Parts: sequence; structure tokens; C-alpha cells
Amino acid sequence: MASKLAEEQGEGSRGGEIKGLGEGARGVYGFTVRSGIGKRGAPVIERFGNIREVEEGPVIEESREPIIDVFDERDYLEIIAEIPGVSEDDIKVEVKGDILIISAESGDRKYSKEVLLPKEADGRTIKSTYRNGILKIRLEKKAKEKAGKKAKKQVKKKVEKKAKKAGKKAKRK
Repeated sequence: MASKLAEEQGEGSRGGEIKGLGEGARGVYGFTVRSGIGKRGAPVIERFGNIREVEEGPVIEESREPIIDVFDERDYLEIIAEIPGVSEDDIKVEVKGDILIISAESGDRKYSKEVLLPKEADGRTIKSTYRNGILKIRLEKKAKEKAGKKAKKQVKKKVEKKAKKAGKKAKRK
């Protein structure tokens, strides 16, 4: 699967559920492989679920980690989390410093995930929506980051304009 993803610059997932681990215990495990995004395009493997490997063997945790995607757009960050089986009222989203904390609990389903945010994320602008098991979170970037990018674009446009004028003058002579 990893070699096929590397060729196609794509993403793939595998997962499953383990039953019969004792009374009321259920294990959910899986991983996502993304190619073309790591250092030098190396595949990145991200695990999800509620089973963690420790020295003594696998441990089933009470809550599972949802699958998370983070999109770093020009003016904002968008974080998408798969949290099926809960209602919007069961979900808690908060920012503490540079950490986004997502948690949800409904019946036997418990989710929790901490996401390290880039320094330009403005935690005061957090907005979220939840529909069909998908939580979308949007954080605006801090104003000075936007202003810096805007200033760079303006300088670039001025330089291009001057170069264009200089080219026209050279053609006239």
C-alpha cells in the first residue's frame, strides 16, 4: 500500500475493531499513510484509535483519537476531525496556548485529541461546525502575519511594474 501511495502522491487508511477483550472492552485501531508531504516527500504514518503500544504490550484506552487533517491556508487554518456517533452538544473544542484540544463523549464513545497549532494561529477566532460525524474548526491567522504577506505582495507588484516599464522604455529606444 505504501509503495502505491508513494507513486500516486496520495493517502490511504486501514483500520479495524477488536472485540472480546473483556467485559465492555472494545479496541479500535488504524493508521493513515500520506505520501508526498513528509521531509523530502517521505510517507507520513499517523495512527488513530484507542489502542496504544507500550513495553508490556497493547493497552486499550478509554478514549480514542479521531483522524485529524490540518489545512494551512493563506489567512486561516482549517482542522477537520472525524468524530462519528456523537452530537454537536457532546463536543468540546478549546485552545490553551498553542494547543487545540478536541474532546467528545456520548455513551460508550469517547474521543480526545490535542493538536499543536502553528504560532500564527489566533485562538481567539475559533469557529466550529459539526455535520454527519465531521467536525470542522477554523482559526484565523494573526493580523501581522496577514499584513506581512500582503506587504510582500505589494512590494512584488511594484517591482514587477517597474521592470515592465523599464522593458517598454528599452523597446522604444
